[in-house]
Amino acid sequence: MTYETDKLVLIPDDIDLSRSPLAGHLDAERFVLGAFNPGLTRLPSGNLLMMVRIAEALRKPVFDGHVHAIRWDAEGEGRYVLDAWPLEHADTADPRKFTLHGGEWKVMALTSLSWLLPVELSADGLEVIALHYEKAIAPQSSLQCYGIEDARISHVNGTWLMTTCSVSPERHSTTLYSSDNALDWRFEGVVLDHQNKDMLIFEGLIDGHYWAQTRPLGDLYFAYPPGSEWRAGPSINLAYSPDARFWKPVDKPGIRPHAATVATARMGGGAPPILTPEGWLTLWHGVEPHEIVGIYRTYWSLLDRDDPSVTLRTQHAPLLEANADLTQPIDHQMYVRDVVFTTGIVDGGEHYIVASGEADLACRITHIPKSVFQP
Repeated sequence: MTYETDKLVLIPDDIDLSRSPLAGHLDAERFVLGAFNPGLTRLPSGNLLMMVRIAEALRKPVFDGHVHAIRWDAEGEGRYVLDAWPLEHADTADPRKFTLHGGEWKVMALTSLSWLLPVELSADGLEVIALHYEKAIAPQSSLQCYGIEDARISHVNGTWLMTTCSVSPERHSTTLYSSDNALDWRFEGVVLDHQNKDMLIFEGLIDGHYWAQTRPLGDLYFAYPPGSEWRAGPSINLAYSPDARFWKPVDKPGIRPHAATVATARMGGGAPPILTPEGWLTLWHGVEPHEIVGIYRTYWSLLDRDDPSVTLRTQHAPLLEANADLTQPIDHQMYVRDVVFTTGIVDGGEHYIVASGEADLACRITHIPKSVFQP
Protein backbone atom coordinates (compact mmCIF):
# COMPACT_ATOMS: atom_id res chain seq x y z
CA MET A 1 0.00 0.00 0.00
CA THR A 2 1.33 3.45 -0.92
CA TYR A 3 0.49 6.87 0.52
CA GLU A 4 0.55 10.37 -0.94
CA THR A 5 2.56 11.82 1.95
CA ASP A 6 5.48 9.55 2.75
CA LYS A 7 9.05 10.83 3.19
CA LEU A 8 12.31 10.55 5.07
CA VAL A 9 12.66 13.47 7.46
CA LEU A 10 15.99 12.62 9.10
CA ILE A 11 19.04 10.76 7.74
CA PRO A 12 22.48 9.96 9.20
CA ASP A 13 24.15 12.94 7.51
CA ASP A 14 21.87 15.29 9.48
CA ILE A 15 23.57 14.29 12.76
CA ASP A 16 26.52 16.28 14.13
CA LEU A 17 28.71 13.86 16.07
CA SER A 18 30.76 16.72 17.51
CA ARG A 19 27.70 17.26 19.75
CA SER A 20 27.27 13.57 20.59
CA PRO A 21 27.54 12.35 24.20
CA LEU A 22 30.52 10.28 22.99
CA ALA A 23 32.44 13.29 21.67
CA GLY A 24 35.92 13.58 23.18
CA HIS A 25 35.90 10.12 24.76
CA LEU A 26 37.38 7.93 22.00
CA ASP A 27 40.34 8.35 19.66
CA ALA A 28 38.82 6.01 17.06
CA GLU A 29 36.84 7.49 14.16
CA ARG A 30 33.08 7.16 14.55
CA PHE A 31 30.11 7.51 12.19
CA VAL A 32 26.31 7.43 12.37
CA LEU A 33 25.25 3.89 11.51
CA GLY A 34 21.62 4.95 11.76
CA ALA A 35 19.26 7.71 12.94
CA PHE A 36 16.08 5.72 13.22
CA ASN A 37 13.19 4.12 15.20
CA PRO A 38 11.79 7.41 16.54
CA GLY A 39 9.29 7.66 19.35
CA LEU A 40 6.69 10.29 18.45
CA THR A 41 4.46 12.66 20.41
CA ARG A 42 2.92 16.11 20.17
CA LEU A 43 4.50 18.88 22.24
CA PRO A 44 2.48 21.45 24.20
CA SER A 45 3.40 23.96 21.45
CA GLY A 46 1.63 21.87 18.81
CA ASN A 47 4.85 20.79 17.13
CA LEU A 48 5.82 17.14 17.06
CA LEU A 49 8.77 15.55 18.82
CA MET A 50 10.69 12.53 17.58
CA MET A 51 12.95 10.78 20.06
CA VAL A 52 15.46 9.37 17.60
CA ARG A 53 17.78 6.45 18.20
CA ILE A 54 21.29 7.44 17.11
CA ALA A 55 23.44 4.35 16.57
CA GLU A 56 27.03 5.53 16.72
CA ALA A 57 29.58 3.06 15.38
CA LEU A 58 33.31 2.69 14.85
CA ARG A 59 34.45 3.37 11.29
CA LYS A 60 36.91 0.46 11.60
CA PRO A 61 35.74 -1.93 14.33
CA VAL A 62 38.26 -4.60 13.33
CA PHE A 63 41.96 -3.90 13.89
CA ASP A 64 44.93 -5.60 15.53
CA GLY A 65 43.24 -8.98 15.18
CA HIS A 66 40.26 -7.95 17.31
CA VAL A 67 36.70 -6.70 16.82
CA HIS A 68 35.79 -3.80 19.07
CA ALA A 69 32.63 -2.63 20.84
CA ILE A 70 31.87 0.72 22.46
CA ARG A 71 30.85 0.56 26.13
CA TRP A 72 29.93 3.18 28.72
CA ASP A 73 32.00 2.63 31.87
CA ALA A 74 30.05 3.70 34.96
CA GLU A 75 33.10 4.11 37.18
CA GLY A 76 33.89 7.63 38.34
CA GLU A 77 31.95 10.23 36.36
CA GLY A 78 31.37 7.77 33.53
CA ARG A 79 33.26 7.50 30.25
CA TYR A 80 33.09 5.64 26.94
CA VAL A 81 35.69 2.95 26.28
CA LEU A 82 36.51 0.30 23.67
CA ASP A 83 36.39 -3.42 24.44
CA ALA A 84 38.46 -5.73 22.21
CA TRP A 85 37.46 -9.32 21.37
CA PRO A 86 39.71 -11.77 19.48
CA LEU A 87 38.46 -12.01 15.93
CA GLU A 88 38.71 -15.80 15.86
CA HIS A 89 36.13 -15.96 18.65
CA ALA A 90 33.57 -13.72 16.92
CA ASP A 91 30.98 -14.16 14.17
CA THR A 92 30.58 -10.80 12.38
CA ALA A 93 28.07 -11.83 9.68
CA ASP A 94 25.35 -9.49 11.02
CA PRO A 95 26.43 -5.83 10.53
CA ARG A 96 24.52 -4.77 13.67
CA LYS A 97 26.26 -7.08 16.15
CA PHE A 98 28.76 -9.89 16.56
CA THR A 99 28.31 -13.23 18.29
CA LEU A 100 30.99 -14.58 20.60
CA HIS A 101 31.77 -18.28 20.43
CA GLY A 102 32.76 -20.65 23.18
CA GLY A 103 30.06 -20.19 25.79
CA GLU A 104 27.07 -22.30 26.74
CA TRP A 105 24.67 -19.42 25.96
CA LYS A 106 24.26 -17.21 22.93
CA VAL A 107 26.39 -14.18 23.77
CA MET A 108 26.78 -11.09 21.59
CA ALA A 109 28.07 -7.54 21.53
CA LEU A 110 27.05 -4.59 19.39
CA THR A 111 28.93 -2.82 16.61
CA SER A 112 27.42 0.49 17.76
CA LEU A 113 26.23 2.26 20.89
CA SER A 114 22.86 4.03 20.77
CA TRP A 115 21.66 7.20 22.47
CA LEU A 116 18.46 9.22 22.04
CA LEU A 117 18.20 12.61 20.34
CA PRO A 118 15.05 14.76 20.66
CA VAL A 119 14.20 16.16 17.21
CA GLU A 120 11.43 18.76 16.97
CA LEU A 121 9.26 18.68 13.85
CA SER A 122 6.58 20.93 12.40
CA ALA A 123 2.99 20.17 13.38
CA ASP A 124 2.51 17.97 10.30
CA GLY A 125 5.77 16.11 10.95
CA LEU A 126 7.28 16.95 7.56
CA GLU A 127 9.94 19.54 8.45
CA VAL A 128 12.71 19.52 11.07
CA ILE A 129 12.53 22.54 13.38
CA ALA A 130 15.36 21.79 15.83
CA LEU A 131 17.73 19.06 16.97
CA HIS A 132 17.94 19.34 20.77
CA TYR A 133 21.43 17.96 21.42
CA GLU A 134 21.46 19.61 24.86
CA LYS A 135 18.59 17.32 25.91
CA ALA A 136 20.02 14.07 24.52
CA ILE A 137 19.49 10.93 26.61
CA ALA A 138 22.63 8.84 27.12
CA PRO A 139 23.61 5.93 29.40
CA GLN A 140 23.63 6.82 33.09
CA SER A 141 23.57 3.38 34.70
CA SER A 142 25.57 0.19 34.28
CA LEU A 143 22.38 -1.50 33.02
CA GLN A 144 22.63 0.81 29.96
CA CYS A 145 26.34 0.37 29.24
CA TYR A 146 25.76 -0.83 25.65
CA GLY A 147 23.22 1.87 24.92
CA ILE A 148 19.58 3.00 24.95
CA GLU A 149 17.34 2.02 22.05
CA ASP A 150 13.91 2.39 20.43
CA ALA A 151 11.93 4.94 22.43
CA ARG A 152 8.12 4.78 22.49
CA ILE A 153 6.26 7.78 23.92
CA SER A 154 2.75 7.88 25.39
CA HIS A 155 0.87 10.87 26.82
CA VAL A 156 -1.32 9.70 29.70
CA ASN A 157 -3.08 11.81 32.33
CA GLY A 158 -0.99 14.90 31.56
CA THR A 159 2.36 13.09 31.84
CA TRP A 160 4.58 11.83 29.05
CA LEU A 161 5.87 8.28 29.58
CA MET A 162 8.70 6.93 27.43
CA THR A 163 9.75 3.29 27.36
CA THR A 164 13.20 2.41 26.06
CA CYS A 165 15.30 -0.71 25.67
CA SER A 166 18.44 -0.59 27.81
CA VAL A 167 21.27 -2.93 26.83
CA SER A 168 24.00 -4.36 29.05
CA PRO A 169 25.55 -7.66 30.18
CA GLU A 170 23.41 -7.34 33.32
CA ARG A 171 20.13 -7.56 31.37
CA HIS A 172 18.35 -6.57 28.16
CA SER A 173 15.47 -4.73 29.76
CA THR A 174 12.73 -2.14 29.33
CA THR A 175 13.39 1.11 31.17
CA LEU A 176 11.06 4.04 31.76
CA TYR A 177 11.43 7.82 31.57
CA SER A 178 8.79 10.40 32.51
CA SER A 179 8.36 14.07 31.63
CA ASP A 180 6.09 17.04 32.21
CA ASN A 181 6.85 18.61 28.82
CA ALA A 182 8.26 15.80 26.58
CA LEU A 183 11.65 17.53 26.38
CA ASP A 184 13.08 17.16 29.90
CA TRP A 185 13.04 13.53 31.03
CA ARG A 186 13.47 11.75 34.39
CA PHE A 187 14.94 8.24 34.51
CA GLU A 188 12.56 5.94 36.42
CA GLY A 189 14.60 2.72 36.12
CA VAL A 190 13.76 -0.82 34.99
CA VAL A 191 10.07 -1.69 34.54
CA LEU A 192 10.35 -5.01 32.64
CA ASP A 193 13.17 -7.49 33.15
CA HIS A 194 15.50 -9.35 30.81
CA GLN A 195 14.41 -9.71 27.17
CA ASN A 196 10.94 -8.28 27.75
CA LYS A 197 10.94 -5.33 25.34
CA ASP A 198 8.86 -3.50 22.74
CA MET A 199 6.78 -2.16 25.63
CA LEU A 200 4.02 0.21 24.50
CA ILE A 201 1.93 2.06 27.08
CA PHE A 202 -1.67 2.69 26.01
CA GLU A 203 -2.50 6.38 25.63
CA GLY A 204 -5.25 6.31 28.24
CA LEU A 205 -6.39 4.38 31.29
CA ILE A 206 -8.66 1.32 31.28
CA ASP A 207 -10.77 0.95 34.41
CA GLY A 208 -8.37 3.23 36.28
CA HIS A 209 -5.22 1.28 35.34
CA TYR A 210 -2.33 1.88 32.98
CA TRP A 211 -2.10 -0.81 30.31
CA ALA A 212 0.80 -1.85 28.10
CA GLN A 213 1.73 -4.24 25.35
CA THR A 214 4.88 -6.28 26.02
CA ARG A 215 6.92 -8.78 24.04
CA PRO A 216 8.95 -11.24 26.14
CA LEU A 217 11.44 -13.36 24.23
CA GLY A 218 12.83 -16.82 24.82
CA ASP A 219 14.34 -19.75 22.95
CA LEU A 220 11.56 -22.23 23.76
CA TYR A 221 7.87 -22.17 22.79
CA PHE A 222 5.28 -24.94 23.10
CA ALA A 223 3.30 -26.11 20.11
CA TYR A 224 -0.34 -25.24 19.52
CA PRO A 225 -2.54 -28.27 18.67
CA PRO A 226 -2.52 -29.48 15.04
CA GLY A 227 -4.88 -27.37 12.96
CA SER A 228 -4.77 -24.38 15.32
CA GLU A 229 -5.08 -20.92 13.79
CA TRP A 230 -2.06 -19.83 15.84
CA ARG A 231 1.67 -20.35 15.32
CA ALA A 232 4.00 -20.91 18.28
CA GLY A 233 6.54 -18.13 18.82
CA PRO A 234 6.94 -14.61 20.23
CA SER A 235 3.65 -12.78 20.74
CA ILE A 236 2.45 -9.36 21.88
CA ASN A 237 1.27 -9.77 25.46
CA LEU A 238 -0.51 -7.42 27.86
CA ALA A 239 0.13 -6.07 31.35
CA TYR A 240 -1.52 -3.51 33.62
CA SER A 241 -0.35 -1.27 36.44
CA PRO A 242 -1.67 1.15 39.06
CA ASP A 243 1.19 3.63 38.49
CA ALA A 244 3.04 2.69 35.24
CA ARG A 245 5.99 1.47 37.33
CA PHE A 246 4.93 -1.94 38.66
CA TRP A 247 3.28 -4.25 36.12
CA LYS A 248 1.20 -7.43 36.33
CA PRO A 249 0.91 -9.61 33.20
CA VAL A 250 -2.62 -10.21 31.93
CA ASP A 251 -3.67 -13.88 31.95
CA LYS A 252 -5.26 -13.84 28.49
CA PRO A 253 -3.05 -13.67 25.36
CA GLY A 254 -2.80 -10.56 23.23
CA ILE A 255 -1.82 -10.57 19.55
CA ARG A 256 -0.39 -13.91 18.43
CA PRO A 257 1.34 -15.04 15.21
CA HIS A 258 -1.21 -16.51 12.83
CA ALA A 259 -0.66 -19.92 11.24
CA ALA A 260 -2.01 -18.73 7.89
CA THR A 261 1.07 -16.59 7.12
CA VAL A 262 4.82 -16.70 7.72
CA ALA A 263 5.01 -12.91 7.30
CA THR A 264 4.29 -12.52 11.02
CA ALA A 265 6.22 -15.56 12.22
CA ARG A 266 8.02 -13.16 14.57
CA MET A 267 6.21 -10.10 15.88
CA GLY A 268 6.39 -7.23 18.35
CA GLY A 269 4.78 -3.94 19.25
CA GLY A 270 5.21 -0.86 17.09
CA ALA A 271 3.40 2.36 18.04
CA PRO A 272 1.65 2.88 21.41
CA PRO A 273 -2.07 2.04 21.13
CA ILE A 274 -4.31 5.09 20.72
CA LEU A 275 -8.03 5.26 21.46
CA THR A 276 -10.42 5.71 18.54
CA PRO A 277 -14.23 5.78 18.59
CA GLU A 278 -14.18 2.05 17.78
CA GLY A 279 -11.45 0.89 20.15
CA TRP A 280 -7.68 0.86 20.57
CA LEU A 281 -5.73 1.14 17.31
CA THR A 282 -2.37 -0.60 17.54
CA LEU A 283 0.37 -0.75 14.91
CA TRP A 284 2.81 -3.64 15.24
CA HIS A 285 5.60 -5.29 13.28
CA GLY A 286 5.75 -8.73 11.73
CA VAL A 287 8.98 -10.33 10.52
CA GLU A 288 9.11 -12.80 7.68
CA PRO A 289 12.19 -15.06 7.84
CA HIS A 290 14.66 -14.04 5.12
CA GLU A 291 18.46 -14.17 5.16
CA ILE A 292 19.99 -12.86 8.42
CA VAL A 293 17.70 -9.99 9.45
CA GLY A 294 14.32 -10.88 7.91
CA ILE A 295 11.67 -8.72 6.21
CA TYR A 296 10.02 -6.25 8.59
CA ARG A 297 6.55 -4.90 7.81
CA THR A 298 3.96 -2.91 9.78
CA TYR A 299 0.49 -4.32 10.47
CA TRP A 300 -2.51 -3.05 12.44
CA SER A 301 -5.21 -4.35 14.76
CA LEU A 302 -8.21 -2.77 16.45
CA LEU A 303 -8.65 -3.87 20.07
CA ASP A 304 -11.68 -3.70 22.35
CA ARG A 305 -11.63 -0.51 24.43
CA ASP A 306 -12.50 -2.32 27.69
CA ASP A 307 -10.66 -5.61 27.09
CA PRO A 308 -7.63 -5.19 24.80
CA SER A 309 -7.09 -8.95 24.70
CA VAL A 310 -10.04 -8.99 22.25
CA THR A 311 -9.16 -8.15 18.64
CA LEU A 312 -12.11 -6.60 16.85
CA ARG A 313 -10.52 -6.21 13.45
CA THR A 314 -7.15 -6.79 11.75
CA GLN A 315 -5.63 -7.59 8.35
CA HIS A 316 -3.00 -9.99 7.09
CA ALA A 317 -1.99 -7.44 4.42
CA PRO A 318 0.74 -5.05 5.62
CA LEU A 319 -0.01 -1.40 6.36
CA LEU A 320 3.57 -0.32 5.58
CA GLU A 321 6.48 -1.94 3.78
CA ALA A 322 10.03 -0.81 3.19
CA ASN A 323 10.21 1.75 0.37
CA ALA A 324 13.34 1.56 -1.79
CA ASP A 325 12.43 4.80 -3.57
CA LEU A 326 12.72 6.71 -0.30
CA THR A 327 16.17 5.34 0.53
CA GLN A 328 17.58 5.56 -3.01
CA PRO A 329 19.43 8.86 -2.29
CA ILE A 330 21.18 7.25 0.69
CA ASP A 331 21.58 3.80 -0.81
CA HIS A 332 25.36 4.02 -0.35
CA GLN A 333 24.78 3.97 3.43
CA MET A 334 22.44 0.97 3.47
CA TYR A 335 23.52 -2.11 5.40
CA VAL A 336 20.14 -3.86 5.76
CA ARG A 337 17.14 -3.85 3.41
CA ASP A 338 13.45 -4.72 3.55
CA VAL A 339 13.02 -3.21 7.01
CA VAL A 340 10.40 -0.73 8.20
CA PHE A 341 9.92 -0.50 11.97
CA THR A 342 7.02 1.70 13.10
CA THR A 343 7.48 3.34 16.50
CA GLY A 344 5.02 6.25 16.81
CA ILE A 345 1.60 7.61 15.86
CA VAL A 346 -0.27 10.88 16.49
CA ASP A 347 -3.60 12.24 15.29
CA GLY A 348 -3.34 14.52 12.27
CA GLY A 349 -7.03 15.23 11.69
CA GLU A 350 -8.24 13.26 8.67
CA HIS A 351 -5.13 11.10 8.85
CA TYR A 352 -2.65 9.66 11.32
CA ILE A 353 0.97 10.81 11.33
CA VAL A 354 3.04 7.63 11.60
CA ALA A 355 6.75 7.57 12.44
CA SER A 356 8.97 4.65 11.49
CA GLY A 357 12.59 3.66 11.24
CA GLU A 358 13.47 2.88 7.61
CA ALA A 359 16.20 0.29 6.97
CA ASP A 360 17.65 0.81 10.47
CA LEU A 361 19.02 3.98 8.89
CA ALA A 362 16.59 6.92 8.76
CA CYS A 363 13.33 8.36 10.12
CA ARG A 364 10.24 8.07 7.94
CA ILE A 365 6.99 10.01 8.34
CA THR A 366 3.84 8.72 6.63
CA HIS A 367 0.36 10.26 6.60
CA ILE A 368 -2.11 7.37 6.64
CA PRO A 369 -5.78 8.26 6.03
CA LYS A 370 -8.11 7.16 8.82
CA SER A 371 -10.32 5.56 6.18
CA VAL A 372 -7.68 2.83 5.76
CA PHE A 373 -8.77 1.33 9.09
CA GLN A 374 -12.48 1.25 8.30
CA PRO A 375 -14.20 -2.04 7.34
